[in-house]
Amino acid sequence: MAEVCLGLMIAGLTAYGLLAGADFGAGFWDLTAGGARRGGRVRGMVKRSMGPVWEANHVWLIFVLVIFWTAFPVAFGSAMSTLYVPLFGAMVGIVLRGAAFALRGQAATMGEARGLGAVFALSSVLTPFFMGAALGGVAAGEVPVGNAQGDPWSSWTNPISLLVGVLAVATGAYLSAVFLAGDSERAGLPDLVAAFRARALGAAVVTGLLAAAGLAVVSSEAPDLFDGLTSGAGLVCVIVSGVAGAATLALLWTGRFFLARFGGALAVAGVTVGWVFAQSPYLLPGELTLDQAAAGDATLTATLVSVALGLLVLLPSLWLLYSLVLRGRLDQAYEPLDQRFRP
Repeated sequence: MAEVCLGLMIAGLTAYGLLAGADFGAGFWDLTAGGARRGGRVRGMVKRSMGPVWEANHVWLIFVLVIFWTAFPVAFGSAMSTLYVPLFGAMVGIVLRGAAFALRGQAATMGEARGLGAVFALSSVLTPFFMGAALGGVAAGEVPVGNAQGDPWSSWTNPISLLVGVLAVATGAYLSAVFLAGDSERAGLPDLVAAFRARALGAAVVTGLLAAAGLAVVSSEAPDLFDGLTSGAGLVCVIVSGVAGAATLALLWTGRFFLARFGGALAVAGVTVGWVFAQSPYLLPGELTLDQAAAGDATLTATLVSVALGLLVLLPSLWLLYSLVLRGRLDQAYEPLDQRFRP
């Protein structure tokens, strides 16, 4: 049962990384779009694409956290009490980002829109960085067992944590550009299709280079994790991720944006699942194995029954939402974000 709970956690983490990661990446393109007039069209497409789904994506974060603290309470307490700085930063970022996104569309002046836009964009970059840094702290073995036993700063500012944080930002930007290119094509906006296609290709190359450089960092900082990524199931996942990434580049180059969504998702999922295999059997590397971390059988049984009942409601609901989005049934009218402030 512990393995099943871990599998559900990783599935939820992968879903959050793909869906919320793409939303965070949209904030990155909002941040780098340029001035009000030049970046207005890009920001308008970001708003149009995110509108129907951005709130729903955070359900996967709640899903992961609930299983984590219920099924693996010792590991949860150890990680949260050691990594509270980046996790608090991520929480603040999620709140500010959501509020700014919701309010920016109601801004009365360009000044208000710019201020709210800056909060949204900066939070969209800092939040995935903090989350990635926290995950990197776990992967690097910087989380000892016990309440606040790890260093609150070096646990997430080590080379692996910083690498994973930057990789999380780059991955989100890559996924977002792929999705936004497809949405622009569906909206019949060829200039934005070309703009986001170029962004997706560039982000894919940067993300791939970061991932490759990351292996060198992992090799020197966490040799056991490196061995896991270069052998057995971990190596298979890395290869799958690399092949999927290359296929996504080809799909982007030929303008097949719908299929590119799935290729990009598979590339990211391969890295996430490969990380789990690489540090097996540990939940906290070098400190706590999966079996040692697991709660009692009664708790695990109750957790799995509750999750199964919840998924009976959650999965059909999300399937309906995303299918309506992909069919364009929830599309809003496109408007450059700065248009209503023009003379």
